[in-house]
Amino acid sequence: MTMNSVDKNDIYIVQVANEDHLTLADTICKEMENSAKARGTGIAKRSPLYLMEKMLEGKAIIAKTKMGEWVGFCYIETWEHGKFVANSGLIVHPDHRKSGIATRIKHEAFKLSRKKYPDAKIIGLTTSLAVMKINSDLGYIPVPLTELPGDDAFWKGCSSCVNYDILNRTNRKHCLCTGMQFDPEEHKGQKETKPEKWNFLKESRLYERWMRLKNRILLRFQDRQKSKKAERELEAVH
Repeated sequence: MTMNSVDKNDIYIVQVANEDHLTLADTICKEMENSAKARGTGIAKRSPLYLMEKMLEGKAIIAKTKMGEWVGFCYIETWEHGKFVANSGLIVHPDHRKSGIATRIKHEAFKLSRKKYPDAKIIGLTTSLAVMKINSDLGYIPVPLTELPGDDAFWKGCSSCVNYDILNRTNRKHCLCTGMQFDPEEHKGQKETKPEKWNFLKESRLYERWMRLKNRILLRFQDRQKSKKAERELEAVH
């Protein structure tokens, strides 16, 4: 389905957001916050005004039902003068999750990113296997965090995450999130010689085991650090 196209049998309309959707910004922000709390993770907090700016700039994707009900949202951000593009803030209304709409929103955000910034590397950070599957289908591959933007403003977006301490402590080399990247240079001429894609389904079990191991190592160390800090504070009191 192309951007802004409508299938008569489809209950959703997925399109580039515009001024007609400004009134939904507050609702979307609140759902982002509620979703993060439910998952026990942090997000880069954005204001309704920030989302409105993205809508007016043509840098956001919104999904609604044909009856006009808000369903999902995503926006794009650029870093290092357009060298990197991130599809951020993906959120789906709880009543419409597991419907496949998240995949469609991500695909449209990806196409919008490629259209506006054809030479940019498209990047993402996630702990979600579902998001990794969507990204891998689009041509992303896992990369070290050191291959993501070095811009402090980019990493500031992680400051509200419960695992931000891990990221700082490892000098932005490790965290519970996995970095992913689509490099347009590696996909040039792929119609003639299509490169072999990262086999997500084959590697997903290995990734799950690695994530469990990484969680144990990083979180265990974090707990020890907190315990030592508490002991120092207790000693200072006495």
